[in-house]
Amino acid sequence: MPVGIGLVAASFVDMIKKCGFSELYSWQRERKVKTEFCLHDGPPYANGDPHVGHALNKILKDIANRYHMMRGSKIHFVPGWDCHGLPIEVKVLSELGEKAQDLSAMEIREKARSFAKAAIEKQRSAFIRWGIMADWNNCYYTFDGSYEAKQLRIFYQMYDKGLIYRSYKPVFWSPSSRTALAEAELEYNPQHVSRSVYVKFPLSKPAPKLASLIDGSSPVSILVWTTQPWTIPANQAVCYMPDAKYAVVKCSTSGELYILAEDKVTFVASALKTTFEVISTFSGADLENGTCTHPLIPDKVSPLLPANHVTMTKGTGLVHTAPAHGMEDYSVASQHNLSTDCLVDEDGVFTAAAGPELQNKAVLDEGTDVVIKMLQASKNLLLEEKLVHSYPYDWRTKKPVVIRASKQWFINIAELKATAKELLKKVKFIPGSAQNAMADMMDRRPYWCISRQRVWGVPIPVFHHKTKDEVLINSQTIEHIAKLVEQHGSDVWWTLPPEQLLPKEVLSQVGGPDALEYEPGRDILDIWFDSGTSWACVLPGTDQRADLYLEGKDQLGGWFQSSLLTSVAVRKRAPFRTVVVHGFTLGEKGEKMSKSLGNVIDPDVVINGGQDQSKEPPYGADVLRWWVAESNVFTEVTLGPSALNAAREDISKLRNTLRFLLGNVAGFNPETDSIPVNKMYVLDQYVLHLLQDLASKITDSYKQYDFGKVIRLLQAFYTRELSNFYFSIIKDRLYCEKASDPKRRSCQTALAEILDVIVRSFAPILPHLAEEVFQHVPYLKEPKSVFRTGWIATSSVWKKPGLEEAMESACAMRDAFLRSIPGKNAAEHQLLKCFSRAHCQMLQAEETSSTSQLNELMMASQTTLLPQDPPAMPSDATELRGTFLINLEGGDIREESEYKVIVTPTTKEKCPRCWKYTAESSDTLCPRCADVVGGK
Repeated sequence: MPVGIGLVAASFVDMIKKCGFSELYSWQRERKVKTEFCLHDGPPYANGDPHVGHALNKILKDIANRYHMMRGSKIHFVPGWDCHGLPIEVKVLSELGEKAQDLSAMEIREKARSFAKAAIEKQRSAFIRWGIMADWNNCYYTFDGSYEAKQLRIFYQMYDKGLIYRSYKPVFWSPSSRTALAEAELEYNPQHVSRSVYVKFPLSKPAPKLASLIDGSSPVSILVWTTQPWTIPANQAVCYMPDAKYAVVKCSTSGELYILAEDKVTFVASALKTTFEVISTFSGADLENGTCTHPLIPDKVSPLLPANHVTMTKGTGLVHTAPAHGMEDYSVASQHNLSTDCLVDEDGVFTAAAGPELQNKAVLDEGTDVVIKMLQASKNLLLEEKLVHSYPYDWRTKKPVVIRASKQWFINIAELKATAKELLKKVKFIPGSAQNAMADMMDRRPYWCISRQRVWGVPIPVFHHKTKDEVLINSQTIEHIAKLVEQHGSDVWWTLPPEQLLPKEVLSQVGGPDALEYEPGRDILDIWFDSGTSWACVLPGTDQRADLYLEGKDQLGGWFQSSLLTSVAVRKRAPFRTVVVHGFTLGEKGEKMSKSLGNVIDPDVVINGGQDQSKEPPYGADVLRWWVAESNVFTEVTLGPSALNAAREDISKLRNTLRFLLGNVAGFNPETDSIPVNKMYVLDQYVLHLLQDLASKITDSYKQYDFGKVIRLLQAFYTRELSNFYFSIIKDRLYCEKASDPKRRSCQTALAEILDVIVRSFAPILPHLAEEVFQHVPYLKEPKSVFRTGWIATSSVWKKPGLEEAMESACAMRDAFLRSIPGKNAAEHQLLKCFSRAHCQMLQAEETSSTSQLNELMMASQTTLLPQDPPAMPSDATELRGTFLINLEGGDIREESEYKVIVTPTTKEKCPRCWKYTAESSDTLCPRCADVVGGK
């Protein structure tokens, strides 16, 4: 009988100990093997509990690692954590409430570190419970002194090459976090509501070419549209597209003349609920050298300037330009020497320079309201309307950002893009479309702002002159700071006096300890620079390249990109050979998981069950892993109760297959009892042929990181080929032949090979179940770990295409026979097959047999082969005719063959031992069973 393999918790722990589950990583690191497979772990953020996104990512990595380890490679996988940054700092401060205002930088850092450490411990224990193979006592952390020191040295290498610089530029600024943000720290809210406005800029001096088109008696205004009215006080120009057509129009409502793009005349008139009469048209180039009056400051001039970024998709074809609040606007200002002064402070509030009406008002709230009222008062507002559109938000505070010019540190991406994109072409991306997506994201990125105005992070290692706009940084200062950080961590930047942060030889040149002219800068590095330099701190050898990076699709603009850019900057090579990109986890109906919707699924509850286990049953780690593997991870991945129940059912079916295999190899010793392949039953040879094909396809699927295909192949094999076909046929041979009969041993030889291949096939996905099975294989004297004994081993002698063709033809007739007796016992029938005996000689040599391989396949009482139709058809016979295709030469030639099967009820009685209808009477054994029993 099959051996049960359902284990209780205590024996599960014993099994894990016996197979050395937790020591597996260190064991494989000590192996003397030629190849190494390096998967570089993108560090999860240390600011919360483990969630299904972590599970998806970490389990995918573990499946890849276990596969490559079984293939014979030494695995290099160092788990890590991203430990610094604004989200942790914000959480710590929000928990403290008003007390946070009195904290020093070091107090904030200490609390942030404690918070990160607690999150790391929660996540680490979850990753271990999910079966992730690693040395969990030796991980990397971005707040380690050794890690920070290497990061500082990379910063200086890039600075020394001119790739890092300090400049005053517009950047994404989060008023809610009081810091600059990089593109990767934004998320776009498609439901943001802006107060968009159409505004007049009175034409003060028409361009010479335009003057003749305008009747000097009527005032003319340039018409602009903006979704950010608060930026109008900072306006320095209006931009046009030189090669576009523009029009002078007369408004039927006011009688005023406006200038706007010809293509936008109808649309804008409709928006303003009026009609425009086109007076004349002209080329955008004719606006050159014209000026208009600022709509809020009558004595201020705003020049009309050509610009490539002007489009006709929205607005009027004329763009209000505020250089302090737009990347393209700033570029125009650089070309035309316009002012880039910023009227907005770090809290997103207008400064005194904006004037008394606006001072101290938040630009996105009351400030916008006041600007619109000022435009009404100056009679330059034509229309205000609410606009729902996509707008950037701070990804952590979930509040809108602004674009604001400030002094920041930048990486010159323009210098790196061409090389980076060229190197990307040599990297394998799965799916392939991710390669272009990443290149496009880099193309759209004007520069990378790497400075943050916070304290929980790695300091930007520069000293600022106390009175001049100068910075102090050189190889001596960097090496001195890096050594201090290596020994004591980056806290030294806040705890040591400035004079100790400088080497003695530099200190003496800048005023000495008593009159030091410089003070340490207070900006910290963007955490994408933190994690992006991990390749230098974690990857082995001088090449420092990983075979695989595997993360979610958001990292195409995040960690994948920051890793690539820093690596290209320092050593002109990519840090990865292959990049696998997976989707996000969503609720069962494809909706985003959120606490408010109540559809957040906790991996711990999936494994151990919830408080009410009737509603939230414990599924165990293998169900979680199966769900990850079977999902199409290259798109969005859905999870909910039905997906988990389906995974549990699938594993239950797999366990039933394994029980059958384990139970029927009991008493079998492969070393002494195996039958040579060429002497095995044809059906057993056929199943080995199918098994070799399965093993080959599964190996290819693992190579492509398509774990869903692995599961589909396995499921099809153990349900269709095994349970529904092979197992149902061989039970008679297994249970009714003599224990040591070669016919039975032939079957057991095949079952032992099937068991071995199937367990190794799913072992990377379900390591706990694979180890459990290996503990119960009866012929393994000392149960070993499946992971310490290699990958699937098949034999070339299993491959028998000719055999496959013969079996396919016999199976076609078998299917026709079984379809003809729905719900009835096949053993109650006998078959007459009318065709050339040569087709089935390998399955039945004699004319009539109840024990032949052909009869076993048909599962009938007996089978008779006839070279031609019988002289008389029995009255109770059913005739079946059909054709089957024979694939020759690997499927290149397909030949159609006909068959005829005559089915009649058996004339024999049911054997009380084997239940086949092969006995002369119901109380006597059939000849086969009599022989087996008599032998005993």
